[in-house]
Amino acid sequence: MTIQRKAVALISGGLDSMLAAKVIMDQGVRVEGINFYTGFCVEGHTHAIRKNDQEKQKRNNALWVAEQLGIKLHIVDVIEEYKNVLINPKHGYGANMNPCLDCKVFMVGKAKEWLAENDFDFIITGEVIGQRPMSQRKATMPIISRESGADDLLLRPLCANYLPETLPEREGWVNREALHDFTGRSRKPQIALAAQFGITEFSQPAGGCCFLTDESYSKKLVDLWRARGKKDYELDDIMLLKVGRHIRPKAHFKMIVAREDGEGRFLEGYRKSFITLSCTSHKGSMALLDGSPNEEDLQLAAQIVARYGQGRDAEQVSISVTLPDGTQEILQVKPLAPTDIQPTWLI
Repeated sequence: MTIQRKAVALISGGLDSMLAAKVIMDQGVRVEGINFYTGFCVEGHTHAIRKNDQEKQKRNNALWVAEQLGIKLHIVDVIEEYKNVLINPKHGYGANMNPCLDCKVFMVGKAKEWLAENDFDFIITGEVIGQRPMSQRKATMPIISRESGADDLLLRPLCANYLPETLPEREGWVNREALHDFTGRSRKPQIALAAQFGITEFSQPAGGCCFLTDESYSKKLVDLWRARGKKDYELDDIMLLKVGRHIRPKAHFKMIVAREDGEGRFLEGYRKSFITLSCTSHKGSMALLDGSPNEEDLQLAAQIVARYGQGRDAEQVSISVTLPDGTQEILQVKPLAPTDIQPTWLI
């Protein structure tokens, strides 16, 4: 009696992981997906917050891929466990704050744990040799397999023909000849395979789905760590780094100024955790203050908030300053001129 083998596929929401799962499903293997939530994924957060992005599609692409494939998806929260990967990456960072190689080792390792706990047989990823400069090179593929503990239980269907045989291939659970030999950064082979499968809609994953690959976001994270004197973060920190205009006029305090109404409404949710500033005499932006500002600093912060509101050309603007305990005062300030905003303040 033939036993149906079971594989768990790492589903990012991009085309590669979608195709990798489909290739193995078409060989009669039962596939379920797994998606690890680190808190740094781009999808959904900013588009859901910003009013200007209201027309953009809001969906969790990993869930959408699973739905298109007709497979079950397990979403696993790894926010706390992931901290050590980001803070102390054994293999270092990529171009920004992305610990891509350590991240892949971590996620495949977590999938290996899930495999054992759920009696599945092997792991699938959508990796393609040469597609990512740090984590998807022929030299790094064995590192991921070895350091994750997955060894030859890890199958990469899209580039398997350029790699040594894995256990699923040797045991005949999958047909190696039906696997692929994709390499490089071109998307043409994947798009052609998608067309062959009748897949016409998919996300565009060329830049990845992680904020840590973004230069601007990475600078804000480094600034946060420098200001606090240690590498650490909470989920709220991750979320706030994604929103607003970040300004550090002095080393001991930072402002997050909403750029539009949607961001302002989001920042409202943090009133009980930060000093907040908002304009009462004119329509303007709301801002959070993080750090230990003194009275002089509050005056400067109020002038900056006034600068980004409709009272920017007024002689005097009223700014409400509210402490986390609800204590409030109104400051009358003259908005800063554009030339007074130092480039070094902008993060």
